[in-house]
Amino acid sequence: MPRARRVLVVGIDGVRLDTLARVATPHLDTVTEAGFLAPVTVAESTPTMSGPCWATIVTGVRVTKHAVWSNDFSGHRLGVFPDFTTRLARQDGRRTYAAAAWEPLVTVADGGPMFRRPTRLTHHAPAADTPRAWEDADEATVRDAVAVLTQEDPEASFVYLGAPDETAHHLGCGTAYEESIASADSRLGRLLTALRARPSYEEEAWTVLVVTDHGHRDEGGHGGTSEAERTAWLACAGPDITAGARPLRPVRHEDVAAQVYAALDRTPDSHWTLDGTAVPTLPQAVLFDMDGTLVDTEPLWLEAVREVAAAHGHTLTDEEGAGVLGRTCADTAAYLATLSPRAADGQVLESDLEDTFLTAVEKGVRLRPGARDLLERLADGNIPTALVSASPRRVVDAVLKTLGAEVFRTTVADGETDRSKPHPDPYLEAAARLHLPPAACLVVEDSPTGIAAAEAAGCRAVAVPSATPIDAAPGRRVIGDLTALLHAWVPQGT
Repeated sequence: MPRARRVLVVGIDGVRLDTLARVATPHLDTVTEAGFLAPVTVAESTPTMSGPCWATIVTGVRVTKHAVWSNDFSGHRLGVFPDFTTRLARQDGRRTYAAAAWEPLVTVADGGPMFRRPTRLTHHAPAADTPRAWEDADEATVRDAVAVLTQEDPEASFVYLGAPDETAHHLGCGTAYEESIASADSRLGRLLTALRARPSYEEEAWTVLVVTDHGHRDEGGHGGTSEAERTAWLACAGPDITAGARPLRPVRHEDVAAQVYAALDRTPDSHWTLDGTAVPTLPQAVLFDMDGTLVDTEPLWLEAVREVAAAHGHTLTDEEGAGVLGRTCADTAAYLATLSPRAADGQVLESDLEDTFLTAVEKGVRLRPGARDLLERLADGNIPTALVSASPRRVVDAVLKTLGAEVFRTTVADGETDRSKPHPDPYLEAAARLHLPPAACLVVEDSPTGIAAAEAAGCRAVAVPSATPIDAAPGRRVIGDLTALLHAWVPQGT
């Protein structure tokens, strides 16, 4: 059963990127390590104030469209360009949630609210305009948000924490500011714990985004054009992003709402005229299947299986043929032994399969469309690759004469791990040889057997089906051919 997609966006106001290097933020670090953290430069046309920046973040359009030019929202166009919680609730009927202490975000104060019509809302205004009162307001906000996230089922949520920004305004960017950022990180940790405490968590696929709107001058304050004020950041992790991924282009505030829609598998309507797009990323490593993925050997394998089956008295059906795709010679031999009326010893069948397949491969193999260019693109980007095959070493080495062994940091063939696909062992071995966690690796596969192995290993996967259909799922994309992946990984402007 497909896992249900869910999104949590945590907005922490006014956190300088350089301060994160000095402050212990273990919970933000878990998001960063599971995905990426990237700087965001506030656009030159956008005032470095909370209103304009948060409007861009939650609507996915720039200031010239949403028309929030200051912290007084009067004259805005949020009815035309609504926030993602409102758009998802009103247009798709999805359950959404917003929680914030800053009044214009969720009330009519100063021309608000920015969050027009979420299906659920939490608001705890600070009792006074002091750092302590803002800490208390954030605490109340998170207390309610934890209850909602644990006990209810919002599909997209936004939780706002304002104390760091107010602390910087009152006390500058010194010790008190850093302590407030640490407290915000602790509150982020409670929100993440709430997700994991959900009774249905194992059946869900959560994307988490943590974002700030602007920075601060050393003495506190913003609104100017200095680098300290104009530098923000976004951290993002989810089932569609590999750990330690690298954004292929500069990340922008308007990309946040687009990332929310992508995480929910919601294609934006062209009439929304979003300015942002989901952030394209490169993984730390790519693990390639061989047969049917990089080289067009699946027809050769199927013909080899048919030939061996026929030699032992069985005519292989199309359904039976589909079942051997991505399987080892040993697994296929054991399968044929159950089908053939004149079944030989399993070792004889296995040897016949390997010899027949190798003979066909040695006559020459064709690369799949885009394979050569994709491997060269990854080499140019210094992205390590591995070849992980269910074929015997003799067959792998024969194919490497065409692919070029030098393009792979390592290769794993059948028999070189305790178990082969669909078990995770081959992909776990490849990741270990590259000194990377499986979650940092993207697997490219063509068969359900290979996809099962990749996902069991904890890798993200891209399916390029060759003979058997494969459905998309959280953590798994499906593309028509390798050229689509190549185009996705070409840096913008090249």
